Amino acid sequence: MRGEDLQQPELFSYESLEERVPANHPLRPIRTMVDEALKALDGRFDEIYGEDGRKSIPPERLLRALLLQMFYTIRSERMLMEQLEYNLLFRWFVGLSANEPVWHPTVFTKNRDRLLEGAVAEEFFSLIVNQARQKRLLSDEHFTVDGTLVEAWAGQKSFQAKKQVVTDHLPPSQSGGSNPTVDFHKQKRSNQTHQSTTDPSARLFKKTRGAEARLGYLGHVVTENRNGLVVDTRLTMASGTAERDAAVEMLEHKPAWRRVTLGGDRGYDTRGFVESLRSLRVTPHVAENTANRRSAIDGRTTQHEGYTVSQRKRKRVEEVFGWLKTVALQRKTRFRGPDRVGWMFTLAAAAYNLIRMRNLAQAV
Repeated sequence: MRGEDLQQPELFSYESLEERVPANHPLRPIRTMVDEALKALDGRFDEIYGEDGRKSIPPERLLRALLLQMFYTIRSERMLMEQLEYNLLFRWFVGLSANEPVWHPTVFTKNRDRLLEGAVAEEFFSLIVNQARQKRLLSDEHFTVDGTLVEAWAGQKSFQAKKQVVTDHLPPSQSGGSNPTVDFHKQKRSNQTHQSTTDPSARLFKKTRGAEARLGYLGHVVTENRNGLVVDTRLTMASGTAERDAAVEMLEHKPAWRRVTLGGDRGYDTRGFVESLRSLRVTPHVAENTANRRSAIDGRTTQHEGYTVSQRKRKRVEEVFGWLKTVALQRKTRFRGPDRVGWMFTLAAAAYNLIRMRNLAQAV
């Protein structure tokens, strides 16, 4: 018997959002871990928000919504608010009831900026790492470091000569309109003489030989080798030494008495970097760079089986960067300035850890 295509809407719904979300839904264990971390941040939220004035969007809901944006690759806050309007799963995760009104995108971004001004992302990331440590998912002895280019929210046309009028520097336009065609052929541009008018902190940089130079920042992560979880992050201005400088800075926070190993690609194979690691009681397991030069490490390091294991494990850090860029919207940031770009990069690393920890728990 054929069913009827009734178009009459129902006035009432007798199931709560908690009942509608399946018990085995992948977001359930993530919501549990997020709520545990947010509970520990309660005191920090009290410091950021005053007691007087109009009530803001609860910071717990803001963070959950930002995590959803990264989990599901929602490219804008306006689209995120649209999804929250009719997606019951998203409403359940954020903490909205079925009939609660959704915030205006501008209100959401203004409230998000208050979190950006505080070190909430760093504290949230640390709490997630501590949860992984309590579950015995982390290695305390073997790590990998690497960096990646995060494209800035600025175009090549904004990269103009310092202290010069734009019209005096740009070559003649070949077409009209608000976005004219500009030919930079045979123009010498460098970070010493030029600067982006859109994001002055962005630097022209290319990560690999033969690639085009792009305006951006460098994001750095340290991962542990047992399960590939991120244990520390940094975001710096792009330069030829930024990766090695950030690696030393992140490893300075380890316990001074503990000896660890650190894997890395051949870009870290410099004498100064290797000496800095050894002064921190860190054994450098970096790839040897023997292209027309001598490697900074010798057979005393490379002959051990642990070096071979570190070189095999270090490639897993690319999985982190792959997820951050293709899923968590970190290939090209939508923010300006190293503080805001770094805030979102750290939150994206926390989101990656949540996904990874959920998958590890299901594999047991």
